[in-house]
Amino acid sequence: MIKLAIDLGSSVTKIYKIGSGIVLAEASCVAVASGSNTVKAIGEEAKHLIGKTAEFTTIVFPVFESDIVHEEMAATMLRYFLKKINVRKSQARRAEAIFSVPCGVEDALLDKYYRLANACGLGSVHFVEVPFLSAFGQNLTLSESSPAFVVDIGGGSTNIAAFSLDGIIAGIGLNIGGGNIDSHIIDEVADSFNLKIGLLTSEKLKQTVASLYEADNESMVVNGRDISSGRPRSVAVTSNDIFPCIKVFADKIVEYTGMVLAKLPAEVSASIWHSGIYLSGGGAKLMGLDDYLARALQMDVNVAEEPQMAVVLGGGRTIGNPDVLETVRIDY
Repeated sequence: MIKLAIDLGSSVTKIYKIGSGIVLAEASCVAVASGSNTVKAIGEEAKHLIGKTAEFTTIVFPVFESDIVHEEMAATMLRYFLKKINVRKSQARRAEAIFSVPCGVEDALLDKYYRLANACGLGSVHFVEVPFLSAFGQNLTLSESSPAFVVDIGGGSTNIAAFSLDGIIAGIGLNIGGGNIDSHIIDEVADSFNLKIGLLTSEKLKQTVASLYEADNESMVVNGRDISSGRPRSVAVTSNDIFPCIKVFADKIVEYTGMVLAKLPAEVSASIWHSGIYLSGGGAKLMGLDDYLARALQMDVNVAEEPQMAVVLGGGRTIGNPDVLETVRIDY
């Protein structure tokens, strides 16, 4: 039987296949002909078209802030990805799959995931909340008496939870993620330089220049459109220029992490203070975020070795261990 773990992210979809490891990590977007559902490109090919398409092409993001907002396009995208990893429809019927879902997921969203799985012909489907999968992806040892605390920052959502194998002790799923940073950078560059930049440029700034170390002053030349004249123009953007909008995001993470920590029983708090916070997701790669959280929360912060892959790796380990799967899967 084919066994899969699927992390259907707002920014990137990742798939783990037992026996092969991580077999796919592609942008969660679809390019369609405007006014129709005719697909022109999917995944990385579609992402390269962002900001470059004419009016007759629309870029669709089927998953937004951890919600499946366009079920038909989500199914089209996932079928394409499954075919790309050599899981055809006839094989999908015999496949068993785990989907990562947000902490505290509601039945309405589980219904969407279930319809998506059916549309892709997947035979057997399980749902597991992100914090558990992140922990397994980081090789954390969980039991009923050894809680862990995970902060997973994805492209469109953040999951913060304290939990053990007995379940979630306190947790929250937020509709904020690395994509919010991209939007804030676009606004900051517009305000500071009177320059309109695109989403891909903003993402590159986040990855190469953005930093929570105030002493950092890396710079990057970006191209955009002058807001006043409409003409192309280039400017050099430094770490200091975009520090304010990066700090706003980090402060939100601190705020909600503190709220979850405040809800914990004393014994759980003591255990977690000793082990620290485990940080994962693509947002964990933001320069200086671990140190910023550690200072603000006065706790150790441990960053996953491959933060952006922790959840799908954990999914792979869970789908391969029936006993663990039975313990952490959501009854649906």
